[in-house]
Order: sequence, then C-alpha cells, then structure tokens
Amino acid sequence: MSTPVSAPVTGGIKPSAARDDSPRPGFVARLSAEALGTLFVVVAGLGVPLFTIPQSNPLPASLAAGLALTAAMLAFGYLSGGHFNPAVTVGNAIAGRIRLTEAAAYLGAQLVGALLGAVTLFAILRTIPKISDSRAAFDTVTAGFGEHSITQAPMAGVLLVEVLGAALLVAVYLGTTSRHNPSRAAAPFAVGLTTAVLLQLGQAIGNDPFNPARATASALFSNVDSLGQLWLFWVAPVVGAALAGLVFRGFAQTAAQLQPAVPNAVPDEDDGEEDAAGARAAAAPAPAQDSRTADGDEARDFFDKRGV
Repeated sequence: MSTPVSAPVTGGIKPSAARDDSPRPGFVARLSAEALGTLFVVVAGLGVPLFTIPQSNPLPASLAAGLALTAAMLAFGYLSGGHFNPAVTVGNAIAGRIRLTEAAAYLGAQLVGALLGAVTLFAILRTIPKISDSRAAFDTVTAGFGEHSITQAPMAGVLLVEVLGAALLVAVYLGTTSRHNPSRAAAPFAVGLTTAVLLQLGQAIGNDPFNPARATASALFSNVDSLGQLWLFWVAPVVGAALAGLVFRGFAQTAAQLQPAVPNAVPDEDDGEEDAAGARAAAAPAPAQDSRTADGDEARDFFDKRGV
C-alpha cells in the first residue's frame, strides 16, 4: 500500500489559495475603477442628504454612504483595491502597499470621480424649481468649521476629529485587507460600517467627510467661503492616514523579523508592495518567481483571492 504524498506548498501560498493565470488589471482599468467607485461614494454621500425630505427618508445619510462604499468595494475592489479615498491611498503608500507613482495617479482618479459626481448632483439641483440656490443647498453638506459648522465647532475640534477618524478608517482598511487576516472576506463590510459610524459622528461636528476628494467636490459647488477652509480637510485626514500607515508598516516589519525562514518560499512581491527589509532577509532565494508584472497593492490581492 503506497503512502499518500501531500501536495507541496510553494511560494508560501496554501493550495486552496493558489494563484491563477488570469492577467492583471491594466493601469487604466485600475484608475477607471477608482474614479467610478469614488463617483458612486460621492453621489451617495452627498446626494442622500441633499435630497432628503424631513421625516420621510428611512435611511440615514451616514448609513447610505457606508453602504455605498461597501458596494463600491465589492464591485470594483478586485481591479484597484477599492480605495476611493485619498486618505486610504496615502495610508497604503506609507504602509508600503502601493508605489508612490501609482498612489499619485490614484489621487488624480479619485478627484476626477468625485468632481463628476458633484457636477451630476449640481445639475440635478438646477432642474428642481423649488431649489432657487443650488450653491446654498451644497452648503448644507459641505465640510467646515466655525461659522460653517452646524454646532459652531472650532477649527481645533474639527481638525482633531478628522485626524482621529481618518486614522481609524485607514487602520480598519489596512487591517481587514491584510493577507494575514483570516477575516479579510468581510473587509468591505468592515470599512463601510466604519465609514457610516464616523460620518454619523462627523455630521454633528462639521460635516466631516474623512475623505479629501468628497470634501473638495462639495466645496467647489458651495459658496466661495467654503474653499478657504478646504485645506483642513486635506491636511487632517492625510495626517491621520500617515499615522495609521506608519503603525502598520511597523507591524509588518515586526512580523517579518519574527517569521522563520521557509526553505522553498518565494518572496512575495505582488502588487507593488514595498516589502520590509526583514521580510526579504527571512525569505530564501527562490528558483523561479511569478512572471507577472508587480503593479498593484496588497488590497487587490485580497479582492483577487491571490494573497494569503
């Protein structure tokens, strides 16, 4: 009676998660996915509160925005990784999961998608006879502090909330999309629900969006005074994203130093991830490496089911 031989595991990947031979999404496809996903997020995030009729809308605006983000991640995340937010892209770049050049292109695509979404909503507002001032309507959903805040929240308070909220949102994204997270299948739902909770908090303070692309889109179509405060809704979320990215970069380096060397493991360089030096030292040279171009991020591995 012959002894069964177990299937070898190569490249540190379990047989159940073996890579397929399907081509990687092209760069234009990834940027298009980011633009389209951001457009959806902005249309839902701004459109629901813009067209809300008091006491007749059963779905809160914050929950609608969170559900839209979940749907966008499920629909387009397999192409681009599902950022749809400059803060998330910055966090991924600092964590070493995406190249800086690609991160810059992602930011441009997100701004294009956000502006297209805002233009669409503005055009719809212009067709409604009862809304005489479309810019005044946008004022109700535009982020601001001081006199532009519903609760007259000062600049310091709004800044702190934006930094904290962006850091938490990016941390949830980085943690749930990590290939080492056994619960990564629930990442779109975790990120969407986190967004909904944070928007519910930010709405009462200064319409904090925790998303610079969305803040830019709404500010451009509101009164001119809103543009003077837009800088805060870029600086604060980027700072929060940077903090989360640095923390997760430290986690990756620590995990790489603690991971024992695997004799036949192939160094994981998928999706443009800038591996930590400790991870490269721990992995032994492989006889062959994946011939596909490495040009995405680790989050897309999650959506592709290509990472572990």
